[in-house]
Amino acid sequence: MRLELTKRGDYAVRAMLALARADGNGRLSARRISDAMAIPVRFLPQVLTDLARADLIEASPGRSGGYRLARPAADISLLQVIEAVEGDSRRQSCVLRGGPCGLNGICDVHDVFFAGQEAIRSTFADATLAEMAAPATTEALATHP
Repeated sequence: MRLELTKRGDYAVRAMLALARADGNGRLSARRISDAMAIPVRFLPQVLTDLARADLIEASPGRSGGYRLARPAADISLLQVIEAVEGDSRRQSCVLRGGPCGLNGICDVHDVFFAGQEAIRSTFADATLAEMAAPATTEALATHP
């Protein structure tokens, strides 16, 4: 089983972390976000547009413009960031049959897989940008090498 983000999702999470860490220090330009998080500058405007469309960030044009979070980092979940650029993360097809769920009845693993999917979504919904952007503590580093 694979659990991974698309490049677009990866860039969105990294951009949001940069903005969360800069919170209160004004706006960040796309170039600064790109440099700080090693995101290709040519892809970043598309990702930032998706995040702004989802009301997760605010954009100000012009020389002194840039990007900032639209609300406190503690009020933005990892799930909101991912779904802003990747869409609804719920699986729409049967894990065994590959077609729409329920088309030919529900498969034997349906309930287990969908419960797992909801557990992952719940974990991502509970994880906030503020938590993820906080500096790692010595204790956290000791438990997660």
